[in-house]
Amino acid sequence: MKPTLASFPRSRPRRLRRTPALRKLTAECKLSVDDLIWPVFVQDSDIAETPVPSLPDVNRLSIKQLIRTAEEARALGIPAICLFPYIDPALKTAGCENAWDPDNLVNRAIRALKSAVPDIAVMTDVALDPYNTYGHDGIVKGDEIVNDETISALAKMAVAQADAGADILGPSDMMDGRIGAMRDALESAGHHNTLILSYAAKYASAFYGPFRDAVGASGALVGDKKTYQMDPANSDEALRLVERDLIEGADMVMVKPGQPYLDICRRVKDTFGVPTYAYQVSGEYAMIRAAGEKGWIDEDKVMIESLIAFKRAGCDGILTYFAPRMAKYLHNIDQ
Repeated sequence: MKPTLASFPRSRPRRLRRTPALRKLTAECKLSVDDLIWPVFVQDSDIAETPVPSLPDVNRLSIKQLIRTAEEARALGIPAICLFPYIDPALKTAGCENAWDPDNLVNRAIRALKSAVPDIAVMTDVALDPYNTYGHDGIVKGDEIVNDETISALAKMAVAQADAGADILGPSDMMDGRIGAMRDALESAGHHNTLILSYAAKYASAFYGPFRDAVGASGALVGDKKTYQMDPANSDEALRLVERDLIEGADMVMVKPGQPYLDICRRVKDTFGVPTYAYQVSGEYAMIRAAGEKGWIDEDKVMIESLIAFKRAGCDGILTYFAPRMAKYLHNIDQ
């Protein structure tokens, strides 16, 4: 028989909140440095850092500076970084051929990282938008972002990144069937142990604006991405997409954006029980930073609260631009 709750005054839940020590003992979830993936932007330049104006304290990095950043991540205990490229506009084409060039910016960066900092896990983005004349995640023919031709390109891109040494591939394109195509291509190429962290539930969101500035896709984008990214009104569909990607060979799944979709994170974790991640995207980060700079919020406290919310929603990890700052905070409180 299920016990009934005691009534006041026998039950005083505030007893559990009386001191910091008691609150620590009764916390239902805890945030760790191990939960953090640090998204970083890389540029093909001798300039060490180029600021992204819409993302305070976030820079596009040269490969040399990227290695220093990976060394910082290692020193902080952050287990993984995720690479996003700023591609020279002259290399962008309608066919996106640079996406699977073995010597493209991302693949050179992967090789440099795995040589210099081999114990950091390197995650990549698998989507065509940085390489695409039209700014879309898929190949554009007329007025359509074509699905099947795109997944063939993505499979080649995935193999090229695995060849370079990527540990985790992050397909963020939302084309139908792309996980199966990538997994088959990886197996055929002998990459049996390359992980796929699928952006299984990626929504057509207005929170991506600063990211598009960072990768140089804002001015290129023709139209919108609503024919392949999810409708923000839909929840059940997210579960169908997660199930499909797991069947096709994804090892882990992601919900993107993060905080506006915590209900999706919880449903995914409760339904499938698989490693579940969320991306605290550029717009989420930028809003916290902007309000903090205005003095409207306590920025550190909001950062911490926002990241704990992901753990409470069932996430096993979070991609966040706050990763180094949060890691430093966690190290300070552990001392």
